[in-house]
Amino acid sequence: MREEFDLQNYLIEGVEGVVSEAIRATLKHPRESAFMLKFAAASRAASKKRRIAEDQGEHIPPFLIASITSKCNLHCAGCYSRCSHATTDAEPVRQLTSLEWLRIFDEADELGISFILLAGGEPMLRRDIIEAAGSKQNILFPIFTNGTYMDERYFTLFDKCRNLIPIMSIEGEKERTDSRRGTGVYDMLIANMDACRERGLIYGVSVTVTTENYQEVTSQKFLSSLSERGCKAVIFVEYVPMAAESGDLAPTDTERAYLAEKIARLREEHPEMVYLAFPGDEKSSGGCVAAGRGFFHINSHGGAEPCPFSPYSDVNVLNSSLREAMHSPLFTALRSGNLLLDGHAGGCVLYEKRDLVEALIAQGQH
Repeated sequence: MREEFDLQNYLIEGVEGVVSEAIRATLKHPRESAFMLKFAAASRAASKKRRIAEDQGEHIPPFLIASITSKCNLHCAGCYSRCSHATTDAEPVRQLTSLEWLRIFDEADELGISFILLAGGEPMLRRDIIEAAGSKQNILFPIFTNGTYMDERYFTLFDKCRNLIPIMSIEGEKERTDSRRGTGVYDMLIANMDACRERGLIYGVSVTVTTENYQEVTSQKFLSSLSERGCKAVIFVEYVPMAAESGDLAPTDTERAYLAEKIARLREEHPEMVYLAFPGDEKSSGGCVAAGRGFFHINSHGGAEPCPFSPYSDVNVLNSSLREAMHSPLFTALRSGNLLLDGHAGGCVLYEKRDLVEALIAQGQH
Protein backbone atom coordinates (compact mmCIF):
# COMPACT_ATOMS: atom_id res chain seq x y z
CA MET A 1 0.00 0.00 0.00
CA ARG A 2 1.32 3.43 -0.92
CA GLU A 3 1.96 5.85 1.96
CA GLU A 4 -0.49 8.76 2.05
CA PHE A 5 2.26 11.05 3.29
CA ASP A 6 6.06 11.11 3.41
CA LEU A 7 6.78 8.90 6.42
CA GLN A 8 10.54 9.53 6.31
CA ASN A 9 10.02 13.29 6.48
CA TYR A 10 7.58 12.79 9.35
CA LEU A 11 10.20 10.72 11.22
CA ILE A 12 13.02 13.14 10.44
CA GLU A 13 10.99 16.06 11.77
CA GLY A 14 10.15 14.02 14.87
CA VAL A 15 13.80 13.16 15.50
CA GLU A 16 14.88 16.77 14.98
CA GLY A 17 12.20 17.84 17.45
CA VAL A 18 13.43 15.37 20.09
CA VAL A 19 17.06 16.43 19.62
CA SER A 20 16.26 20.15 19.79
CA GLU A 21 14.20 19.58 22.95
CA ALA A 22 17.11 17.60 24.43
CA ILE A 23 19.51 20.47 23.68
CA ARG A 24 17.12 22.92 25.34
CA ALA A 25 16.74 20.63 28.36
CA THR A 26 20.53 20.36 28.85
CA LEU A 27 21.47 24.04 28.50
CA LYS A 28 22.46 24.28 32.17
CA HIS A 29 24.74 21.23 31.88
CA PRO A 30 27.74 22.29 29.73
CA ARG A 31 29.19 18.81 29.12
CA GLU A 32 25.83 17.27 28.29
CA SER A 33 24.85 20.22 26.13
CA ALA A 34 28.16 19.99 24.24
CA PHE A 35 27.52 16.29 23.59
CA MET A 36 23.94 16.93 22.44
CA LEU A 37 25.10 19.60 19.97
CA LYS A 38 27.64 17.12 18.58
CA PHE A 39 24.99 14.39 18.45
CA ALA A 40 22.61 16.78 16.66
CA ALA A 41 25.14 17.03 13.81
CA ALA A 42 25.47 13.22 13.68
CA SER A 43 21.68 12.88 13.76
CA ARG A 44 21.31 15.28 10.81
CA ALA A 45 23.88 13.26 8.85
CA ALA A 46 21.96 10.07 9.68
CA SER A 47 18.68 11.66 8.58
CA LYS A 48 20.31 12.59 5.27
CA LYS A 49 21.36 8.93 4.78
CA ARG A 50 17.79 7.79 5.42
CA ARG A 51 16.40 10.44 3.08
CA ILE A 52 18.73 9.34 0.26
CA ALA A 53 17.77 5.70 0.83
CA GLU A 54 14.07 6.66 0.80
CA ASP A 55 14.48 8.45 -2.51
CA GLN A 56 16.07 5.28 -3.87
CA GLY A 57 13.13 3.16 -2.73
CA GLU A 58 14.42 1.84 0.62
CA HIS A 59 12.85 2.87 3.93
CA ILE A 60 15.23 2.99 6.94
CA PRO A 61 13.75 3.71 10.39
CA PRO A 62 15.55 6.08 12.81
CA PHE A 63 14.96 3.83 15.85
CA LEU A 64 15.94 0.30 16.88
CA ILE A 65 14.96 -1.49 20.10
CA ALA A 66 17.55 -4.00 21.32
CA SER A 67 16.65 -6.41 24.13
CA ILE A 68 20.17 -7.37 25.14
CA THR A 69 19.28 -9.99 27.77
CA SER A 70 16.37 -12.20 28.73
CA LYS A 71 17.29 -12.17 32.43
CA CYS A 72 15.71 -9.91 35.05
CA ASN A 73 15.82 -9.81 38.83
CA LEU A 74 12.31 -8.35 39.26
CA HIS A 75 8.83 -9.79 38.71
CA CYS A 76 6.78 -6.69 37.93
CA ALA A 77 3.03 -7.23 37.86
CA GLY A 78 1.76 -7.58 34.26
CA CYS A 79 5.25 -7.43 32.68
CA TYR A 80 4.80 -7.87 28.90
CA SER A 81 8.21 -9.52 28.56
CA ARG A 82 7.47 -12.22 31.13
CA CYS A 83 3.95 -12.74 29.75
CA SER A 84 5.46 -13.50 26.33
CA HIS A 85 8.26 -15.59 27.93
CA ALA A 86 10.91 -13.29 26.47
CA THR A 87 12.14 -12.77 30.04
CA THR A 88 12.70 -15.77 32.29
CA ASP A 89 14.57 -16.73 35.46
CA ALA A 90 16.23 -19.67 33.73
CA GLU A 91 19.79 -19.33 32.45
CA PRO A 92 19.46 -18.39 28.76
CA VAL A 93 20.65 -20.97 26.24
CA ARG A 94 22.14 -18.54 23.72
CA GLN A 95 22.31 -14.77 23.97
CA LEU A 96 24.11 -12.51 21.51
CA THR A 97 27.65 -11.62 22.64
CA SER A 98 28.93 -8.07 23.04
CA LEU A 99 30.90 -8.46 19.80
CA GLU A 100 27.77 -9.55 17.94
CA TRP A 101 25.85 -6.60 19.31
CA LEU A 102 28.70 -4.25 18.38
CA ARG A 103 28.46 -5.52 14.80
CA ILE A 104 24.73 -4.69 14.87
CA PHE A 105 25.47 -1.22 16.28
CA ASP A 106 28.06 -0.67 13.51
CA GLU A 107 25.53 -1.68 10.83
CA ALA A 108 22.87 0.55 12.39
CA ASP A 109 25.29 3.49 12.27
CA GLU A 110 26.02 2.81 8.60
CA LEU A 111 22.30 2.70 7.77
CA GLY A 112 21.52 5.97 9.52
CA ILE A 113 19.77 4.67 12.66
CA SER A 114 20.24 7.36 15.30
CA PHE A 115 18.64 5.86 18.40
CA ILE A 116 18.98 2.36 19.84
CA LEU A 117 16.86 1.70 22.91
CA LEU A 118 18.52 -0.90 25.13
CA ALA A 119 16.00 -3.09 26.93
CA GLY A 120 15.74 -6.58 28.40
CA GLY A 121 15.10 -8.31 30.77
CA GLU A 122 17.26 -5.97 32.79
CA PRO A 123 19.87 -4.52 30.39
CA MET A 124 22.32 -3.48 33.12
CA LEU A 125 23.03 -7.14 33.73
CA ARG A 126 25.03 -6.92 30.44
CA ARG A 127 27.68 -4.35 31.29
CA ASP A 128 29.85 -5.66 28.44
CA ILE A 129 27.23 -4.70 25.84
CA ILE A 130 26.56 -1.30 27.39
CA GLU A 131 30.30 -0.57 27.35
CA ALA A 132 30.35 -1.53 23.65
CA ALA A 133 27.44 0.84 23.01
CA GLY A 134 29.36 3.64 24.68
CA SER A 135 31.93 3.50 21.88
CA LYS A 136 29.29 4.36 19.24
CA GLN A 137 29.09 8.10 19.77
CA ASN A 138 26.93 8.75 16.66
CA ILE A 139 24.09 6.80 18.28
CA LEU A 140 22.11 7.72 21.38
CA PHE A 141 21.41 4.73 23.64
CA PRO A 142 18.56 5.22 26.12
CA ILE A 143 18.89 2.31 28.59
CA PHE A 144 15.51 1.18 29.93
CA THR A 145 16.43 -0.11 33.37
CA ASN A 146 14.68 -1.04 36.60
CA GLY A 147 17.48 0.84 38.36
CA THR A 148 18.52 -1.90 40.76
CA TYR A 149 21.99 -2.45 39.24
CA MET A 150 23.19 1.14 38.98
CA ASP A 151 26.51 1.44 40.82
CA GLU A 152 29.69 3.52 40.90
CA ARG A 153 31.11 1.76 37.83
CA TYR A 154 27.99 2.60 35.84
CA PHE A 155 28.00 6.22 37.03
CA THR A 156 31.62 6.48 35.86
CA LEU A 157 30.73 4.94 32.49
CA PHE A 158 27.77 7.32 32.00
CA ASP A 159 30.05 10.25 32.83
CA LYS A 160 32.61 9.11 30.24
CA CYS A 161 30.12 8.08 27.52
CA ARG A 162 27.45 10.74 27.29
CA ASN A 163 25.56 8.81 24.59
CA LEU A 164 24.42 6.34 27.29
CA ILE A 165 21.29 7.68 28.98
CA PRO A 166 19.76 5.67 31.86
CA ILE A 167 15.95 5.66 31.68
CA MET A 168 14.62 4.35 34.99
CA SER A 169 11.20 2.70 35.18
CA ILE A 170 8.81 4.24 37.70
CA GLU A 171 5.05 3.84 38.06
CA GLY A 172 4.20 7.07 39.87
CA GLU A 173 4.56 7.74 43.58
CA LYS A 174 6.10 5.29 46.08
CA GLU A 175 3.00 3.22 46.81
CA ARG A 176 2.16 2.57 43.18
CA THR A 177 5.77 1.90 42.15
CA ASP A 178 6.48 -0.55 44.96
CA SER A 179 3.15 -2.35 44.53
CA ARG A 180 4.06 -3.19 40.91
CA ARG A 181 7.85 -3.50 41.12
CA GLY A 182 8.54 -4.64 44.68
CA THR A 183 9.07 -3.13 48.12
CA GLY A 184 12.05 -0.79 48.26
CA VAL A 185 12.38 -0.20 44.52
CA TYR A 186 11.04 3.38 44.69
CA ASP A 187 13.61 4.40 47.32
CA MET A 188 16.38 2.83 45.21
CA LEU A 189 15.24 4.85 42.18
CA ILE A 190 15.22 8.08 44.19
CA ALA A 191 18.76 7.35 45.44
CA ASN A 192 19.89 6.77 41.83
CA MET A 193 18.30 10.04 40.71
CA ASP A 194 20.05 11.96 43.47
CA ALA A 195 23.36 10.29 42.60
CA CYS A 196 22.96 11.26 38.93
CA ARG A 197 22.12 14.85 39.82
CA GLU A 198 25.13 15.14 42.15
CA ARG A 199 27.42 13.92 39.35
CA GLY A 200 25.86 16.10 36.65
CA LEU A 201 24.60 13.06 34.72
CA ILE A 202 21.59 13.25 32.45
CA TYR A 203 18.90 10.63 33.04
CA GLY A 204 15.22 10.06 32.33
CA VAL A 205 12.33 7.94 33.50
CA SER A 206 9.95 5.56 31.77
CA VAL A 207 6.37 5.47 33.00
CA THR A 208 3.94 2.70 32.08
CA VAL A 209 0.62 4.49 31.58
CA THR A 210 -2.55 2.62 32.55
CA THR A 211 -6.18 3.50 33.14
CA GLU A 212 -5.34 3.47 36.86
CA ASN A 213 -2.33 5.82 36.99
CA TYR A 214 -2.61 8.15 33.97
CA GLN A 215 -3.68 11.14 36.09
CA GLU A 216 -1.08 10.55 38.81
CA VAL A 217 1.87 10.25 36.40
CA THR A 218 0.92 13.45 34.54
CA SER A 219 0.25 15.43 37.72
CA GLN A 220 2.16 18.59 38.58
CA LYS A 221 3.25 17.04 41.89
CA PHE A 222 4.79 13.92 40.35
CA LEU A 223 6.52 15.66 37.44
CA SER A 224 7.78 18.56 39.57
CA SER A 225 9.41 16.08 41.96
CA LEU A 226 11.23 14.50 39.01
CA SER A 227 12.32 17.88 37.65
CA GLU A 228 13.67 18.94 41.05
CA ARG A 229 15.80 15.78 41.11
CA GLY A 230 17.35 16.63 37.74
CA CYS A 231 15.32 14.33 35.48
CA LYS A 232 15.56 15.46 31.84
CA ALA A 233 13.25 13.06 29.99
CA VAL A 234 9.90 11.45 30.74
CA ILE A 235 8.84 8.66 28.39
CA PHE A 236 5.20 7.64 28.73
CA VAL A 237 4.71 4.03 27.53
CA GLU A 238 1.11 2.96 27.05
CA TYR A 239 0.40 -0.32 28.82
CA VAL A 240 -0.04 -3.21 26.40
CA PRO A 241 -2.12 -6.10 27.78
CA MET A 242 -0.51 -9.48 27.14
CA ALA A 243 -3.19 -11.39 29.04
CA ALA A 244 -6.98 -11.14 28.89
CA GLU A 245 -7.35 -10.33 32.58
CA SER A 246 -5.28 -7.13 32.27
CA GLY A 247 -7.08 -5.72 29.22
CA ASP A 248 -8.88 -3.06 31.24
CA LEU A 249 -5.53 -1.45 32.14
CA ALA A 250 -4.78 -0.48 28.51
CA PRO A 251 -5.40 3.23 27.82
CA THR A 252 -8.46 3.90 25.68
CA ASP A 253 -8.94 6.84 23.30
CA THR A 254 -10.11 8.86 26.32
CA GLU A 255 -6.87 8.37 28.27
CA ARG A 256 -4.78 8.81 25.12
CA ALA A 257 -6.44 12.14 24.37
CA TYR A 258 -5.87 13.23 27.98
CA LEU A 259 -2.19 12.21 27.75
CA ALA A 260 -1.68 13.98 24.40
CA GLU A 261 -3.22 17.20 25.73
CA LYS A 262 -1.10 17.01 28.90
CA ILE A 263 2.14 16.42 26.98
CA ALA A 264 1.46 19.35 24.65
CA ARG A 265 0.96 21.61 27.66
CA LEU A 266 4.00 20.24 29.52
CA ARG A 267 6.26 20.91 26.53
CA GLU A 268 5.16 24.54 26.57
CA GLU A 269 5.26 25.09 30.33
CA HIS A 270 8.23 22.91 31.35
CA PRO A 271 10.98 23.00 28.70
CA GLU A 272 13.52 21.70 31.24
CA MET A 273 12.35 18.15 30.45
CA VAL A 274 11.72 16.18 27.24
CA TYR A 275 8.32 14.48 27.08
CA LEU A 276 7.70 11.55 24.73
CA ALA A 277 4.84 9.08 24.34
CA PHE A 278 5.10 5.55 22.97
CA PRO A 279 3.49 4.43 20.75
CA GLY A 280 1.93 7.91 20.69
CA ASP A 281 -0.66 9.13 18.26
CA GLU A 282 -0.73 6.51 15.50
CA LYS A 283 -3.20 8.57 13.46
CA SER A 284 -0.62 11.29 12.83
CA SER A 285 1.99 8.74 11.68
CA GLY A 286 -0.32 6.86 9.33
CA GLY A 287 -0.61 3.82 11.59
CA CYS A 288 1.61 1.71 13.83
CA VAL A 289 5.32 2.45 13.27
CA ALA A 290 6.56 -1.08 14.13
CA ALA A 291 8.06 -3.60 11.66
CA GLY A 292 10.58 -1.07 10.40
CA ARG A 293 8.21 1.82 9.63
CA GLY A 294 9.65 3.79 12.56
CA PHE A 295 11.48 1.07 14.48
CA PHE A 296 11.88 -2.67 14.89
CA HIS A 297 13.09 -4.97 17.65
CA ILE A 298 15.94 -7.44 18.02
CA ASN A 299 15.54 -9.91 20.86
CA SER A 300 18.36 -11.25 23.02
CA HIS A 301 18.74 -14.32 20.78
CA GLY A 302 19.04 -12.23 17.60
CA GLY A 303 15.51 -12.63 16.26
CA ALA A 304 14.27 -9.54 14.39
CA GLU A 305 10.70 -8.80 15.51
CA PRO A 306 8.19 -6.10 14.53
CA CYS A 307 7.95 -4.89 18.13
CA PRO A 308 8.70 -6.12 21.68
CA PHE A 309 4.93 -6.50 22.12
CA SER A 310 4.74 -8.66 18.97
CA PRO A 311 7.42 -11.33 19.53
CA TYR A 312 7.27 -13.00 16.10
CA SER A 313 10.26 -13.42 13.84
CA ASP A 314 11.22 -15.05 10.57
CA VAL A 315 14.86 -13.94 10.46
CA ASN A 316 17.83 -13.85 12.85
CA VAL A 317 20.65 -11.30 12.67
CA LEU A 318 23.14 -14.06 13.45
CA ASN A 319 22.48 -15.29 9.92
CA SER A 320 21.74 -12.02 8.16
CA SER A 321 22.70 -8.38 8.09
CA LEU A 322 20.58 -5.73 9.78
CA ARG A 323 19.51 -4.46 6.36
CA GLU A 324 18.42 -7.95 5.27
CA ALA A 325 16.48 -8.38 8.52
CA MET A 326 14.57 -5.16 7.87
CA HIS A 327 13.42 -6.59 4.55
CA SER A 328 12.35 -9.99 5.88
CA PRO A 329 9.16 -11.45 4.36
CA LEU A 330 7.26 -10.73 7.59
CA PHE A 331 8.34 -7.08 7.84
CA THR A 332 7.73 -6.53 4.13
CA ALA A 333 4.23 -8.04 4.32
CA LEU A 334 3.35 -5.94 7.38
CA ARG A 335 4.58 -2.70 5.82
CA SER A 336 2.91 -3.32 2.46
CA GLY A 337 -0.43 -4.51 3.86
CA ASN A 338 -3.12 -2.78 5.89
CA LEU A 339 -2.56 -4.48 9.26
CA LEU A 340 -0.40 -1.68 10.70
CA LEU A 341 -3.07 0.83 9.70
CA ASP A 342 -5.94 -0.99 11.42
CA GLY A 343 -7.65 0.41 14.50
CA HIS A 344 -7.51 -1.45 17.80
CA ALA A 345 -9.14 -1.39 21.21
CA GLY A 346 -6.00 -0.36 23.08
CA GLY A 347 -2.36 -1.31 23.43
CA CYS A 348 -0.89 -2.95 20.36
CA VAL A 349 -2.56 -3.71 17.03
CA LEU A 350 -0.05 -6.49 16.25
CA TYR A 351 -0.65 -8.23 19.56
CA GLU A 352 -4.40 -7.81 19.22
CA LYS A 353 -4.25 -9.36 15.74
CA ARG A 354 -1.50 -11.87 16.45
CA ASP A 355 -3.35 -14.62 14.60
CA LEU A 356 -2.90 -12.64 11.38
CA VAL A 357 0.80 -12.07 12.15
CA GLU A 358 1.29 -15.81 12.72
CA ALA A 359 -0.52 -16.49 9.44
CA LEU A 360 1.89 -14.15 7.60
CA ILE A 361 4.88 -16.05 9.01
CA ALA A 362 3.35 -19.41 8.00
CA GLN A 363 2.63 -18.03 4.54
CA GLY A 364 6.25 -16.88 4.15
CA GLN A 365 7.54 -20.34 5.02
CA HIS A 366 5.72 -22.01 2.13
